[in-house]
Amino acid sequence: MSAALKWFKSSHSSPDGDQCVEVAHGATQVHVRDSKVQDGPVLELGPASWAALTGWVGR
Repeated sequence: MSAALKWFKSSHSSPDGDQCVEVAHGATQVHVRDSKVQDGPVLELGPASWAALTGWVGR
């Protein structure tokens, strides 16, 4: 699943690189993973949940 997705570093990641989040947009979900553990768990969120999360993080 995650190998077929096009991952990019989130603009909400830490600028110094120690807390990096990668994001990939799927057909119905937004996928989120730790950039340092690319084979690790992937959080899958619906578009509304992703919007709520990024709104909260951006405060």
